Amino acid sequence: MTGGTGFVGAHLVAALRARGAAVSCLVRSPAKARALGWTDVRTVEGDLDDAAALRAGCADADLIFHVAGRISARDADEFMRANRDGTAHVIEAAAARPPQRFVLVSSLAAGGPTARGHPIDETRPPAPVTPYGHSKLAAEVLVRSTPWPWTIVRPPLVYGEWDREVLKVFKLARVGVVPVFGDGSQELSLIYAGDLAGALVAAGLSPTAAGRVYYAAHPAVTTSGELARAIGRAVGRTPRVVPLGAPLARALLRAIGFVAHLAGRATLLSADKAAEFLAPAWTCRPDALSRDTGWRAAVDLATGLPQTAAWYQKEGWL
Repeated sequence: MTGGTGFVGAHLVAALRARGAAVSCLVRSPAKARALGWTDVRTVEGDLDDAAALRAGCADADLIFHVAGRISARDADEFMRANRDGTAHVIEAAAARPPQRFVLVSSLAAGGPTARGHPIDETRPPAPVTPYGHSKLAAEVLVRSTPWPWTIVRPPLVYGEWDREVLKVFKLARVGVVPVFGDGSQELSLIYAGDLAGALVAAGLSPTAAGRVYYAAHPAVTTSGELARAIGRAVGRTPRVVPLGAPLARALLRAIGFVAHLAGRATLLSADKAAEFLAPAWTCRPDALSRDTGWRAAVDLATGLPQTAAWYQKEGWL
């Protein structure tokens, strides 16, 4: 597995260990792996540009989960180097002994935004609108061209323990003010990270899922404004939701992106993300994955958000 010490990867490792699977992880930081308390996980130190480490990690692997990738970058080329080229390097390493299944964690960003009231499924052609989405779709193209069985899973917004992105909204909610792009009506699909881990395992083990692309999400749809208020309830607050209209949102994204560029830093907030943040909806249907594997998301927001908040508080993150 790549990305095992990351947010989604940590949940996936936990799910595989719970099944008694022998797990090997490519890790950039052995110290981070030790901090996760792994006692029965084989770790290989290296990154997606380390061919020898990738070969060692892929050796004797029946099932490969490629989870690692960039969600923020300084430019489109950096996204492509990490998400497309990194995937190519894993595929090259796996070719020495092809796996029984190669599972790629992609993103709803590869599918593209949607219309309110109309979640997409796998039959709609992909239409990414951001450099991140284009890089994930490019990775999908490479995986689909491999000669061995593969499965691609596109999750929407993921939340849960170990996540530092949605954590920012928890912190804002605790302060009492949560800004949202647009008027707060953007529709969203979400998935709890533990549920996503279960979806990935199911996708990797189901014979029916070979050669398929799936969306994995909880079937309930919310809005950005409702999500902010639900996170507020999870931290015991009733935050004021502050809409950021399109002109103001674009100006803020340009300014933040410009400052990050000058500092040479990657950021999730930049002008090229306006099409994402201001889209009417980011929603998807998990029906095909449920039909083919029997998997269903078990954790709704009313359960998952308080659970996540409690973990943040216990770990001192919140």
